[in-house]
Amino acid sequence: MTNDPYALATDAAVALKGATGIDSFDVALVMGSGWVPAADALGETVAEIPVTDLPGFTPAAVAGHAGRIRAVRTGSGKNALIFLGRTHLYEGRGVEPVVHGVRTAIKAGVGTVVLTNAAGGLRPETQKVGEAILISDHINLTGANPLTGATFIDLTEVYSRRLRALVREVEPAMAEGVYIAFRGPTYETPAEIQMCRTIGGDMVGMSTVLEAVAAREGGAEVLGISLVTNPGAGLVGEPLNHQEVLEVGRATATRMGALLAQVVNKL
Repeated sequence: MTNDPYALATDAAVALKGATGIDSFDVALVMGSGWVPAADALGETVAEIPVTDLPGFTPAAVAGHAGRIRAVRTGSGKNALIFLGRTHLYEGRGVEPVVHGVRTAIKAGVGTVVLTNAAGGLRPETQKVGEAILISDHINLTGANPLTGATFIDLTEVYSRRLRALVREVEPAMAEGVYIAFRGPTYETPAEIQMCRTIGGDMVGMSTVLEAVAAREGGAEVLGISLVTNPGAGLVGEPLNHQEVLEVGRATATRMGALLAQVVNKL
């Protein structure tokens, strides 16, 4: 096993193709907290394997993340790779495991990466719990970056306008907003939430941005969707907990799955 993350992703892609019997994939979807049940609507399952069967992947460490990879044949005949969970920076394993799935998918042929997450809503005056919001841009407050050295990637359009337009063909009224990522695992303080609102954030969470950067580095188009599972700390006076996040995900799984299936079929 090599310490080179790109070589490791290549090794994992070769193992993935062997385990699933699929030579190349078209699209990858990373399912965030509470999103896992939505995967069932995406098409016919061809194979499903534990992530730990592949080089470089670590076991799932968070409730609501299954730690499995599913190969699916969509209704439009595309080969989709679904990551039923992800590795987070707050797990303490470093940056490379966080983006390893995206890099593996790209090495397996993927040209479109769909990143989903559960997020705190920063605009409760206009957002509803259970609402899906397109990510138009992000602010990285994790203090980390998956790229090192003189690797200068243009991030003018991290989240594809073309893909957001496709989503609006399915859900014309879907709002979009700026996602702010913290390292976690603590939820944000009320003061941090007010800061996020002031600097232009609309949703806040603990994932997605590092994967998006790695996907853009690899040449893939990125679509990001946040599911608002709770208002940010201090905005409504209620304490935050992860169980609430999972409950909202379960309650909206059918609707989110139908949305993703229609979008993937349009790619």
